Amino acid sequence: MALNVKNTNYSGEVLQTLLTLAATGNEIVEKGLLCVIPNIQKSVSIPRVKSGKMLQKRKKNPLITDSKGDFDYSEKQLSPNDMMAFTVFDPSAFEAVWRPYQPKGNLVFQELPAEVQNKLLEELSKQVTFELGDHYINGTFGNDDEHLMNGILTQAAKDSDVIIAESTETTMIGRLKAVRKAIPKTIRNNPALRFIMSIDDFDKYDDELTERESKNASETDVNAMRYKGITIETLSSWPDDLIVATLCSPNASTSNLFAAVNLSDDEDVIQIDKVSAASELYFFKMLMKADTNIAFGEEFVVLDKRVAPAFKKKDA
Repeated sequence: MALNVKNTNYSGEVLQTLLTLAATGNEIVEKGLLCVIPNIQKSVSIPRVKSGKMLQKRKKNPLITDSKGDFDYSEKQLSPNDMMAFTVFDPSAFEAVWRPYQPKGNLVFQELPAEVQNKLLEELSKQVTFELGDHYINGTFGNDDEHLMNGILTQAAKDSDVIIAESTETTMIGRLKAVRKAIPKTIRNNPALRFIMSIDDFDKYDDELTERESKNASETDVNAMRYKGITIETLSSWPDDLIVATLCSPNASTSNLFAAVNLSDDEDVIQIDKVSAASELYFFKMLMKADTNIAFGEEFVVLDKRVAPAFKKKDA
C-alpha cells in the first residue's frame, strides 16, 4: 500500500501495523464475515445477476419467440464516506515510555525509533478500530461525529427483498428454528452460511443447551457454536434480540456482506506533527473512507425481537 506521510519518520512496518488495525482489524472483518474492497475513492458497484426459469420442452427448430428466461442485472452501490481521526497530545505525558529511547539533546519526535512510534500508533489505532467495528454493524450516516457511515444493519433494513422471519418464541432455540425455517433452500447447505447474533444471546442459547439432555456440554464447558450444522458467529457490537442468517466470507464470490474502504486518497493520510512551530504539543491525524452494504436481500434472513425492531414485515 503506497502512502505519502509528511513530517515523520515512519518505517513501512509501522505504517502497515496502523493501517491493518484501523481499516481491517475490527471484529467483523477479523472473523472473515465481511468482504472488504480496498482503495475505493468514490464508489464501487456490487454486480448482481438473476435469471428466470429456462428449461422447456425440446424443439427441433426453436425460434426467438421460444426464448425463455431473462437475465436481470442490477447493482448495489458502495459509496465510502469521509471521516478522520484527529487528536492533540503532549509529548511530556509519554516520557516514561520514551525515556529509554530518548536522543541526546532536545526530544524530537522524528528521531524516535520505530519501537516507540509503534507503541503510540498501537494505542491510537485500538480506539479507531473499536469505533469502526461498531460503525460497520450499527452505523447510520448523518451530520455529526456519531453518524459517520451506514452499517450493515442500516443498509439491510432499507432492502425490500430482505426475508423477515417471525416467531413468538422467547427461547433462543425456538428463535433459531424460526430463522432456519425461513432460509431459502438454495443456500441452506452453503458452507458460507452463518447465523450472527450477540454474545449475550449466544450465552442464553448455550445455557438452554446445557439445561437440556445429558449429551450436551456440562456447566464447565461451552456448547458448540452451531445450530443444525450451521455455524454461529458472535460479535461484541451486535444488538441483543437480533438474529441474522446470511452468507459470510472475505471473498466477493461467496459473501453477501461488503465494505468499501480507502485510506490513501491524498498526501496527508497520516500526519504526526507539531500543532505550530512554537508549540510543544503534537497532533495525530488520519483520513479514511468507508461504507458497507449487502448484495442480495433475499439471502439475508433476519429475526428482530428488539423493543423497537428495525426489520418489520410491510403489513406489520
